[in-house]
Amino acid sequence: MYYPAIAVTLYLFWLVLSGHFSGFFLLLGAISSLLVLFCLRRMDRVDRSPGFVPPAPGLFAYGAWLLWSVVRSNIDVARRIWDPSLPIDPQWRPLKVALTKPFGRALYANSITLTPGTLTTDVHPGHFNIHCLSEAAMEELEEGEMERRIRRLGR
Repeated sequence: MYYPAIAVTLYLFWLVLSGHFSGFFLLLGAISSLLVLFCLRRMDRVDRSPGFVPPAPGLFAYGAWLLWSVVRSNIDVARRIWDPSLPIDPQWRPLKVALTKPFGRALYANSITLTPGTLTTDVHPGHFNIHCLSEAAMEELEEGEMERRIRRLGR
């Protein structure tokens, strides 16, 4: 039941995002969903671990919080670029990470990278290497709010 549920979810997600309901586009959506499902099955066979993440209210709340962080960071990066003095002070430092579960670590690293002005360049067992456009962005990561929110997800 796992793979059919994924296929239907992918197709519905594609329909919502595309907004096209003509026969040709419905067929393209089905083909792309099946192609993703084919790749997923191959990956599951290799690592012998299905990568299913059941939806949970906390995950949606985290997504909303992350979206707000992305908007705030976009505004900050735009402000820095438009400022004639160009107040950019690139930082590249390790960030201590207490998360141990693979999903939590991957979510954290990708969340950092999705946030404008920050980039996870390398992942190690006890830390990530992070590049930031400013000291303030690095300090915000070191405060640990993003990591705390991921830890609360229990993943």
